[in-house]
Amino acid sequence: MAPQISGRSETARASKMSISRRNTWSIFLEASCWISAAFLIVWSWQDARFRDAAGVLSGSVCLPISIGVACALLSSAFFREWRQSGAWLALAIVGQGAALQMIDAGRMIGYQHLRPFSSLFNSSPVIMAIFALQSILVIGGVLKWRRQILQSLLTLFKPWQLAVIGLAFVLTSATVSRVVSDYLIELPSAALVQSINLFNILLAIRTLPESSLAILKIKIDKLFGAPGEEGPAATLRIDRFALIAAIWVTALAGLLSYFSYERHPHIADEVVYLLHARYFAAGMLTMPAPPVQEAFHIDLMNYEPSRWFSPVPPGWPAMLAAGVLLGIPWLINPLLGGLHVLLAYLLIGELYDRRTARIVVFLLCLSPWHVFMAMNFMTHTFAGVCTLGAAVAIVAARRSGRAVWALPGGIAAAFVGAIRPLEGLIVAGLLGLWAIGIGGKRLKASSIAAFVLGGLLIAGLLLPYNKYLTGSTTKFPIMDYTDKYYGPNSNAMGFGADRGLGWALDPYPGHGPVDALINANLNIFSINIELLGWSAGSILLMAVLIFSGSFRKNDYLMMALIAATFIAHFFYWYSGGPDFGARYWYLMLVPCVVLSVRGLQVIEEKGALFFNTQRPILLVMAFSLMALINYFPWRAIDKYHHYLEMRPDIRTLAKEYNFGRSLVLIRGSQFPEYASAAVYNPLDLDAAAPIFAWDKNPEVRARTLESYPDRPVWIIDGPSITGGGFRISSGPVSAGSLTGRSD
Repeated sequence: MAPQISGRSETARASKMSISRRNTWSIFLEASCWISAAFLIVWSWQDARFRDAAGVLSGSVCLPISIGVACALLSSAFFREWRQSGAWLALAIVGQGAALQMIDAGRMIGYQHLRPFSSLFNSSPVIMAIFALQSILVIGGVLKWRRQILQSLLTLFKPWQLAVIGLAFVLTSATVSRVVSDYLIELPSAALVQSINLFNILLAIRTLPESSLAILKIKIDKLFGAPGEEGPAATLRIDRFALIAAIWVTALAGLLSYFSYERHPHIADEVVYLLHARYFAAGMLTMPAPPVQEAFHIDLMNYEPSRWFSPVPPGWPAMLAAGVLLGIPWLINPLLGGLHVLLAYLLIGELYDRRTARIVVFLLCLSPWHVFMAMNFMTHTFAGVCTLGAAVAIVAARRSGRAVWALPGGIAAAFVGAIRPLEGLIVAGLLGLWAIGIGGKRLKASSIAAFVLGGLLIAGLLLPYNKYLTGSTTKFPIMDYTDKYYGPNSNAMGFGADRGLGWALDPYPGHGPVDALINANLNIFSINIELLGWSAGSILLMAVLIFSGSFRKNDYLMMALIAATFIAHFFYWYSGGPDFGARYWYLMLVPCVVLSVRGLQVIEEKGALFFNTQRPILLVMAFSLMALINYFPWRAIDKYHHYLEMRPDIRTLAKEYNFGRSLVLIRGSQFPEYASAAVYNPLDLDAAAPIFAWDKNPEVRARTLESYPDRPVWIIDGPSITGGGFRISSGPVSAGSLTGRSD
């Protein structure tokens, strides 16, 4: 027996040594990955190659960070049952990081485009090597699973549906270019990049073992609720999930506003919104005319002999004025972003169920379109809040039968018109139809009357405001402004040669059907990019729902808002530009997310070998978390930091050099140089504070110096002159020394 015992002991010792060696190897690999991750992140932060000439981080820093995150993920996946899935996910993270570096977006105004592969091979060989490696591995994985993939797709869709969904996937991967050949080259390349990233994530989710799925199912059902389960959202109550989501959006948008946007307006509209809010907060409807109009010229300001004022609708500046009074105007939109989430949760929970509402809110929390819009000083988030607030009020009036809920609903719906008049017409029309029973139960007559009364209350404020500024109750100040400065009908709806303000992004002079189709293409592309920030595009799940024919009753309500927004803006000359996604279509945001979730549910309900159990929702979560890792920092750094060369340097210089009661002449263009400084002017241009004036030309300078003869003068060169930030050229000097007059 002794030899047998000895043999077993030897085997046991060998087994222990093998386990020990395996544990040692595991520890070594995991530690190596963690060290690599830490090194990449620290190195990329410190290396000057990832900064511009001014020392500001560039968007290229996002690739080494994504590789670092992938290394950290691999360290957790080694020697675990989900290691294959983890490896595919790590590849997807790096793949998206590389794909973003292939895009030409930048800080100047323009739609992003994928750079030609031919130029990328020469300028960015490392990026192309990563993409080539990802493509080879993904194609190999797809070939291995080709039968299951094909069987699953044919289970989910008919061949014609699959073809149409694929066509939508391809056509939205790139937008039109002025040179048609560039577009024809870019489109297949962009579709290829999206396809590789799509199949990469499919492989990551499909290779996740069933045992891991069972564990994740419990956690996912706890987070979102089990399918078909009703919950607090259905009773119009805010729960912990919704509150945490709202806090997340407010915190994320607030951090982006503080660090990326630097609490400083970057678009000409934002400068005026902030100035408008400041004089509203001071109890003024207009301001006294500046002493030299040309020296204080700001876009979207109406100048009259005795006064100047902003012609933009007063709703958003009135809201922003609350932030001015509190000293936190930059935080108003982040707070409204959180409120937007809460209202969306209540409305979607009423129209669908708790699980749907929670998944919608999850996607809103990680939607670049939603969060970056809540970062800025623009009008759209507030318009969205009022729209959802009006809809929730109608729901409450319908549930309770009490007219008291319909009154604030009418106020909120009409207030959308005080923020964005065209959107106001859309919202008032659709909610009015909903209130009288089209698409939902008819409200009581008393509730309908209260809804109309709420709208009339807002109209009772707007009409006198119009009269005070334009002389006519029915003429909006913005229309009076564009007619005055750009010509009659320049900002009017409809087709015609006289439409448009001559902006570079306007496809053709005037407005016609071709312009409208191009504008639609630009906005649909923006939605595909910005709605969810997914590496495979954002409209795929919407396309699944739309072309599968699996609509439910309330899906048509979402489609109605999308269609009404599309049709209304089809007859408007401008697309809205590339600032913060398809911003003129912002009313589509929540419906698009809802329809995306419904597309997810169609896949879940039909089921297929490749998409069984929890795999569809995991695919959505993986794409969204990758957007948080890759897309958010890339967009925040590459585009919105110093966007359009608008910088808060003047704020810093004024504090550092104690400008005090001085005249500060800004050299450079009116926008962005002077606009960046003008926002810091006091409302009273005779106040004992720095007065920032545009050094437009010698004649304007002379008149400005004559208006402020007793102030020391500073001369500041703008970025177009310095090639970097604002810089003091000279000062303080006397006004007389600049005019040649002795004091």
